[in-house]
Amino acid sequence: MIYLDHNATTPVDPRVVEVMLPLFTDQFANPASKHGPGREVTRIVERARREVATLAGARDRDVVFTSGATEAANLAIGGALAAAGAGRRRVLVGATEHPAVLGAADAAAAAAEPGTRAERIAVHPDGTLDADDLLRRLGPDVALVAVMAANNETGAVNDLRPLAEPVHAAGALLFSDVTQALGRIPVSLERTGVDVAVASAHKLYGPKGVGALIASKDAWGRIAPRVHGGSQERGRRAGTLNTAGIAGFGAAARLAAASMTDDGNRQRALVALLTELLVRQLGRGAVELNGPVRARLPNTVNLRFVGAGADEVQACLPHVAVSAGSACSGGGDTPSHVLLAMGRSATEARESLRFSLGRSTTPEEIRTAADQVARAVQRVRSLTQSTPIQDEVRDDNRARTARPAGTPA
Repeated sequence: MIYLDHNATTPVDPRVVEVMLPLFTDQFANPASKHGPGREVTRIVERARREVATLAGARDRDVVFTSGATEAANLAIGGALAAAGAGRRRVLVGATEHPAVLGAADAAAAAAEPGTRAERIAVHPDGTLDADDLLRRLGPDVALVAVMAANNETGAVNDLRPLAEPVHAAGALLFSDVTQALGRIPVSLERTGVDVAVASAHKLYGPKGVGALIASKDAWGRIAPRVHGGSQERGRRAGTLNTAGIAGFGAAARLAAASMTDDGNRQRALVALLTELLVRQLGRGAVELNGPVRARLPNTVNLRFVGAGADEVQACLPHVAVSAGSACSGGGDTPSHVLLAMGRSATEARESLRFSLGRSTTPEEIRTAADQVARAVQRVRSLTQSTPIQDEVRDDNRARTARPAGTPA
């Protein structure tokens, strides 16, 4: 299997597993306990907190560990609306955000006071945020603005720094889902002015089931706790900590910081090779790019194969793992909301595949995958292209079906 779906999840790095294993056996104490073993685990948790904060360009005390980015998004957006004054009843959310953020915003608005609503901010045809539309929507009744750092389907990277000033001038919080960006491109929450961010370990070769909600000191004062119980994580998120997962998250963050530049350069070259090979085999007019040419994650490319449905192409690719959209979109025949927001038709969206490379991806795998994808696309096109005789038979069958029962043929 050639795995080209790293934006859905990554394998856990063996070095991360090595760090995690003692937390299941020897260092199993609860960090809330005040005895020696508990204090030792607390030191491990705090080291991981520093490592995640460093990768995100934030302060240690800004990081609160969660079960993943989805929980973190719900805590942040729901907590921000719950703590907002009566006059702030709107949340602005980028139209191409991850389903976790869109769902969290819609649910928080539905649970708040009557009249509260979550509005979508438009994007450009390349998938980057339409800042002019954001500025038109901003007002003193906005509690939070959500703009992802990098899109999970197209890899489109948003420039967050110019957005911070107008959002803050309106008195709103700037929220960013940095899940796909963290460990792949430089992230500095303090420098860009992001107030609240969410991330997940399993996108950067860490374990599933652990993530982070990262917020500035001022932002924490504007986020009401949503998980109540003990005083863990300074009272911001109750519950016994997933110490093994947290240690793994920290190790993954440290490794990503060390290899990010080299990984990015190599993956960018492999993405270019993949695209070049597919265009060469299928024809320039038969392959279209979804997303920006340059402002894109180095490991990601989303391509439309004209006249070939993505589901059918995937069915012809038993040895290549790619994706037709977000792994959290719910499946089914619903076209990607990301591509629709970019102006693609439903048909065009259903003809698109995302390729997301990883550390272990090799040039040989890319050449093999390109050959297999090209053959799969050609096969699907050959099966779906109509001949004049097929068109005539199909039209006759449709006419028969449309006649009322008992009508002579």
